[in-house]
Amino acid sequence: MSHPKSPEPYRYTLAERLYLPLLSGMWVTLRHFVGNLFGRRKSVTIEYPEERRQYSPRFRGHHILTSRPDGSLRCVACFLCATACPAECIHIEAGEHPDVNVEKYPVVYDIDMLRCVFCGYCVDACPEEAIVMSNNYDMAFFNRASSVVTKEELQKPFTYDSSRLGYRPRYPEEEAMRAEARAQLQAGRVDLVGEARRRQEQAAAAR
Repeated sequence: MSHPKSPEPYRYTLAERLYLPLLSGMWVTLRHFVGNLFGRRKSVTIEYPEERRQYSPRFRGHHILTSRPDGSLRCVACFLCATACPAECIHIEAGEHPDVNVEKYPVVYDIDMLRCVFCGYCVDACPEEAIVMSNNYDMAFFNRASSVVTKEELQKPFTYDSSRLGYRPRYPEEEAMRAEARAQLQAGRVDLVGEARRRQEQAAAAR
């Protein structure tokens, strides 16, 4: 087969010159439009916000700061979430907690949602289950300042509804032990400071 030695312009057919191939594409569009309009087939679109799409229970949406039964934050300002964050979008300022059994608490806890990549590393790194991710994906901002979510905004009423919770670590074998430890703390049967001192004294005596 011989190859052309010089470029030759493409020769359009009569149908192409009359733009007739466009009619096949327009027919497909019209067929889908009429079918969805009269309900002949299930529509792909949903009537948002009245209708919401069901996502996986592990969906990584808006962040949540969880609370203890007394209403205080579970966060102890250990900075593990901010350290694990690849986008460096978490800003924490720690303060001394009035309860002697709790060392610190976050005075400031901000998340820049425009920088967040919703990877869930902060949830994995938290030892207190203080931060989880909900199924809430309604996030719209008119300016950059409003995209920085504060500690107060991360505590929402719907956060206590387990059906709205999204990605968070689950360790079934540890649930019973954690529930027992929390019950003892609430009953005042455990003094974390005294227990820590006792262990230090035992370690010093063993040396």
